[in-house]
Amino acid sequence: MIIKPSAAIRKNYNEISDLCKRSGEPVYLTKNGEGDLVVMDIETFARRESMLQLRENLIAAEESRANGKSGYSIDEVSNMMKDVVKEVLGGKRK
Repeated sequence: MIIKPSAAIRKNYNEISDLCKRSGEPVYLTKNGEGDLVVMDIETFARRESMLQLRENLIAAEESRANGKSGYSIDEVSNMMKDVVKEVLGGKRK
């Protein structure tokens, strides 16, 4: 976890931006010693959003299955997972 005072973003925007991009992690900004904001680069945000959407879809599928509704075939799930993995790995830095 990277923590910086909120003044750092005003004074060192480029440094914070580079830190977000290099680390691939969010930077937590504090104000008066308390948590205030979280900053991350666009690629990290997009990957997190994709993973959250996948989790939502998996939870919805499990709820449907538990309620007796038909689900996806193994081939359909395999293809969905391959698509997500390609998307996530395609956005990683080398």
